[in-house]
Amino acid sequence: MSEDSSPPEKTTVNIRMTETFLADVDATWEDLGYNSRSEFVRDVLRDAVKHPEFNRADLKAIAASEVDIQEGRTHSSEEIKAEYGREDASD
Repeated sequence: MSEDSSPPEKTTVNIRMTETFLADVDATWEDLGYNSRSEFVRDVLRDAVKHPEFNRADLKAIAASEVDIQEGRTHSSEEIKAEYGREDASD
């Protein structure tokens, strides 16, 4: 590590998007508890760069799973085993 431990210099980047999409972005970062739009966008971009194998389909699947969990449409492994008569099955 260098003797100068100051944080790296930041650059402002401008992007264009529709007002509707921006409203969705703003609602998302607020719902997720980010302190700012910039913090949220940095995290999203960092994830995209660090995990390029993670694609839109994966994101949609995770989002759908989260909705199922929040709305109580999931079952524990014990419930599934009992439903299919596999209570003795090992994990």
